[in-house]
Amino acid sequence: MNAISRYRLLGCEIDGLTQSDLNALVREAVESGRSTIVANHNLHSVHSFLKDRKMQAFYTKADYTVVDGMSLIILGRLLGLPLKRAHRLAMLDILGPIFAEAAQKGWRIFHLGNTVAVCRQGAARLQAHYPGLQVQTEHGYFDVTPGSDDNRKVLEKIHGFRPNILLVGMGMPRQESWIVDHLDQLSGMVILNVGAYLGYVAGDIPTAPRWLGRIGLEWLFRLCTEPARLGRRYLIEPWIVLSLLLQQGNRKLPTPEDKTS
Repeated sequence: MNAISRYRLLGCEIDGLTQSDLNALVREAVESGRSTIVANHNLHSVHSFLKDRKMQAFYTKADYTVVDGMSLIILGRLLGLPLKRAHRLAMLDILGPIFAEAAQKGWRIFHLGNTVAVCRQGAARLQAHYPGLQVQTEHGYFDVTPGSDDNRKVLEKIHGFRPNILLVGMGMPRQESWIVDHLDQLSGMVILNVGAYLGYVAGDIPTAPRWLGRIGLEWLFRLCTEPARLGRRYLIEPWIVLSLLLQQGNRKLPTPEDKTS
């Protein structure tokens, strides 16, 4: 795998990863048993990052951070960063190739988050689409306080399944906070924060045509289908983040920060 360049954008660090880069680094991490956090950034996560110290801790601990949003690609290009459309890795698109390889090679996938019904339906659809995929789920409605009985039971279930890949989808910043609090108990697996991913797979949340994402308009579809939940995220938060352009520097980090696997 070629060196992966890291950039600073709006005060955050992102990696210039393509789908093939992501596939390669996940494969290497799984095959070596190396603990790896693959995070993602979009305008909403940038807004949360700037306000929440736990989010800052999560991204500091992340080994890689993909760009999940054309808005950041466009902003980066306007600011002189060599980001391309191929660096936009939306969760709905990037996990498919990983699941296909997991089914072929016997990797185990654990998804934590969402409701019991969504977990059941989402897992069934994944296994139908990727025959042989080993996937187990646990709902996200539990006491996430470190040391609680709920947390202990969730961790026991994860450890019992021994996943190669752990997907945590409890919404920002809850999922990132949970990962940070329990990272020392999640060794030997690739961890991704995936938000509402399984809700889309299960059909619980409408999915935008994938071409809308490629032209940067997936947000508009989501706003129209979930205005109450997403109105602030898409209509207010971007202006708060964009105001940082007046005060934040943007640059490629020094060459020693480039990553290889």
